[in-house]
Order: sequence, then C-alpha cells, then structure tokens
Amino acid sequence: MQSGTYVALSGQLALQRRLETIAYNVANTNTVGFRSEQVKFETILSRVPIDPIAFSSTGAPTVSQHPGALIQTGNPLDVAIEGEGWLAILTPAGQVLTRDGRMRMTEAGELQTLSGFPVLDVGGVPIQLDPNGGSIIIARDGTITQNNLQVGALGLFRIPDNAILTRYDNSGFLLDRRPEPIINFVQDGVVQGYVEKANVNAVEELSQLILVSRSFDAVTAALNETDLSLREAIRTINGSS
Repeated sequence: MQSGTYVALSGQLALQRRLETIAYNVANTNTVGFRSEQVKFETILSRVPIDPIAFSSTGAPTVSQHPGALIQTGNPLDVAIEGEGWLAILTPAGQVLTRDGRMRMTEAGELQTLSGFPVLDVGGVPIQLDPNGGSIIIARDGTITQNNLQVGALGLFRIPDNAILTRYDNSGFLLDRRPEPIINFVQDGVVQGYVEKANVNAVEELSQLILVSRSFDAVTAALNETDLSLREAIRTINGSS
C-alpha cells in the first residue's frame, strides 16, 4: 500500500478522535464542575530507507485546567473552588477528585455529594456534621463550623504533574497516584453558596466541530484520490503485461 494511504488513514483516525472529544464536551456544557477534554496531537515519524514519512497519532486526551464561571446558588452546602484545588469523594471505584461542589447532609449528619458519595477531609476521612447543630459556615480553607464550633473541614487537593487521569461520572477523576493536599489558601480555596459551571465554550467548540469536519472531508478526499491512483496503476500494469 502506498505511504500516502497510511498518512491519510492516520489523519482520519486523529480527526475522528477530535470529533468525539468535541461532541463529549458539548454534551456536558451544563454539567457542574465539568472540565473539557482536549486532544494533543503528535507526529509519529516512520523511518524508511529513503525518505521519512510523518504520520499523525490519534492524539492523547488532556484535561483543560481553565476554570469555569462561578454561579451563585445561595445554598450553604454548595461550594465552588477557586484555583487548582479539587474536592475528594469516596466512590465504589475509590477516591475521586471532583470540582462539583454540590453537597447535602443526611439525617445522620453525613456530608455527601448529590449522588450519595461521602465527601472527605484532608486525611481521607468522611466528614460528619451535626444535623441539629444549626447553620453551616464554610470558610475559604474548607473549615466547616456550626454555632461557632469547628465540626470538620473539606479536603482540598492538587493533581500532581504527569498524573494519569481516568474520568469518573463526568465531573470526577480517578488518579494513578496520591493527590497533593493544599495547605496554602491564598490562590486556592472554596466559595460557599456558589458552584462552578463547565469550562466549555459551546460556541468555540461548535466552530471547532465545523473546522474538524471539513478537515475530515479533505482527508477522505485525499484518501480516495490515492486509492484511485493505485487502482489506475494496477490497471496500467495489467494492461501492459
């Protein structure tokens, strides 16, 4: 098969991966705390005896660290995160980091996500509140007080560099290594009574969708032309033999 065919096929695979990523981002435009995915494309160099041929990889997905807008809810158990911090929750799959700060308190005083997962403190222990302790105040450093008494503290964590992330329930991520506790709250912290919107720019994503779709069509046309020239060459060889 001609090298041009391999190049075109690699381009199609890369663009298809990008199309899937854009569609996933758009579908989660209204998902609280959602971080969009981007695809980092690389060039794979195939060394051949005469000329090197550059192939496009399918792209490694990366998570955008651009923050979403903060929306005020007035709910004292809603928190938005400023900076690079993440909340930790306990799921059947293990500890998950999330930017979705919508929480609830059970009748027994357990602090949970809306999906029923326990919210953890910096030591990885589920947070227990007093269901009869009165109004809840959450400070920037995550400290939780009721009736001027500290009853717990939200754990805030930073994702280590080069950590491998696996999505969990759209807004959450499983990590292949332990997250780093945040102890300096000048740049990072929580804001009570707010939530963070998805960091997806729907207009920009749709513009990218159009661009990638056109590129996919162009690569497909190039692939068809390569296939046609190969067929013509075969016919010519068979005719002259």
